[in-house]
Amino acid sequence: MIVLNRIYTRTGDDGTTALGTGERRKKYDLRIAAYGSLDEANAAIGMARLYTAADAALDAALSRIQNDLFDLGADLATPGKGRGPGGARLTVTAAQVTWLEGEIDRLNAGLEPLRSFVLPGGSAAAAHLHLARAICRRAERLIAELRDKPGESVTPEALQYVNRLSDFLFVAARHANGKGERDALWRPGQNR
Repeated sequence: MIVLNRIYTRTGDDGTTALGTGERRKKYDLRIAAYGSLDEANAAIGMARLYTAADAALDAALSRIQNDLFDLGADLATPGKGRGPGGARLTVTAAQVTWLEGEIDRLNAGLEPLRSFVLPGGSAAAAHLHLARAICRRAERLIAELRDKPGESVTPEALQYVNRLSDFLFVAARHANGKGERDALWRPGQNR
């Protein structure tokens, strides 16, 4: 486990931060931006959970995802075959991606097929889940860009997980909107 006795270290005062390998990077580095966006998505999921407690299965899934997002952040914070403190390398696994797919299928089974795009909103839980989805999509774009950058590496499962997570958050938002009954649908050209 991680032990944090001191919260401020002053080591970032020069505009850099440490990766899990000990390497220091600028705080605006693409890798830092990628896992920073995951942290934002995790915070938005935490906000959504203020409204999902009555749905035990959904709330449990969101709790597990919050933990998985820390695994994913650790994966991104130790590039290449780098090892973190204690010699361990924490990575997102194919099993975590498969679990997310199962959760998507479980939630989607109770939803009516869509006939239009869904506007973010509806219930408070759904609105926060849509926000988390949008942040997750940004993280996905950054992770894909990082993967394609010369000299950088990203595990295939990291990109797969964040791609599935945005799908899960979309389906979870619909589920939280009375299984889609309170979804606001896009009406193309309605206001012309």
